[in-house]
Amino acid sequence: MFSSLGTVASAQDAFKEFRQLDGSVKMPKLNAFIAPGTENSSAKTLRDVSLEAKLAADSAPQLQGLSWYVFSPFAGADGKLPLVASSKGGSASFHLMPGDYFVNVSFGRAGVTKKLTVPESGLQQKQTMVLDAGGMVLNAVSGSDVRIPPDELSFSIYSSDAKEDGERGLVMSDVKPNTLVGLSAGTYHVVSEYGAVNAVIRADIQVEAGKVTEATIQHRAAKITFKLVSDKGGEAIADTAWSILTSAGDIVGESLSAFPTMVLAEGRYTAVARNKDKIYQRDFTVAAGTNTDIEVLMKEQQPQDANDQQPAQQLPVPPPQVPRNQAPQTQAPATSQKHPLPTYEQLAPAGGDDGDSMD
Repeated sequence: MFSSLGTVASAQDAFKEFRQLDGSVKMPKLNAFIAPGTENSSAKTLRDVSLEAKLAADSAPQLQGLSWYVFSPFAGADGKLPLVASSKGGSASFHLMPGDYFVNVSFGRAGVTKKLTVPESGLQQKQTMVLDAGGMVLNAVSGSDVRIPPDELSFSIYSSDAKEDGERGLVMSDVKPNTLVGLSAGTYHVVSEYGAVNAVIRADIQVEAGKVTEATIQHRAAKITFKLVSDKGGEAIADTAWSILTSAGDIVGESLSAFPTMVLAEGRYTAVARNKDKIYQRDFTVAAGTNTDIEVLMKEQQPQDANDQQPAQQLPVPPPQVPRNQAPQTQAPATSQKHPLPTYEQLAPAGGDDGDSMD
């Protein structure tokens, strides 16, 4: 689940509030170089080339966050196009020899390449490149409005279209909250991870050209701290191994700590503590946005959360069913009662016989 907090009309203002992906806010406007092999050329042969880029065709030129690269069109010995000049910041100006070049400008993960021809004479007009890009700023809360520490959050951005194998193309991983990410206009699949267990939320977010989309993802999870104690409210017992199981019996987290802390998605779980070859456990429920401590007492019978478990009921044992065509037995089966063995007199013939011995 996520909520969009609105879009900024221009990406210019976003740089004042959010840090850029590479962590720098102010970058040098110009860092140009003359093409290799032209050091001895006359300065009169160099031409001034001015470049600017827009995120959208109708937006103002971008003043920050751009990376410019100018390449020679002729591949070098390694098969790659040699880099002639570069600049970072906003608009760029280069001193280039007349000829053809490839110019690439990027804004975060959005970029465009254009062929540039520098004439030997005449007026060289400013070159404008349109990126058709926008920005995305991600954040998240737990429950409805519980703030999550930035170091416990991580975002991954994927393309919206799935491949033949069902996987999505990864655009960027390990994106920190409150970071401005430059992207080509379109829809992206965002995966937000809170902690390292099972608190994961997915959302599709639209990026518009020339605008910055600020989205807040709502995690249905909470931070839980576990303690094995001898008495309620006591100190945590050291050398304890923990396993956290879902209601279906699947292990979602393990730890070797006196009081581990885990972020768990809302639901029902069982905490199993192992200490000195003894096992203790307790069922508990995680509510979104409610961080809490779970104490497991060192007793055979653990107290349960309210409404967590209903007391076991003794069900009556129904009488055996008798087939309709069969008379009910008047004597219980041999396995249900024990009788003494018969005596010799009981086995001997009745008094009317001739008295022959059993031998």
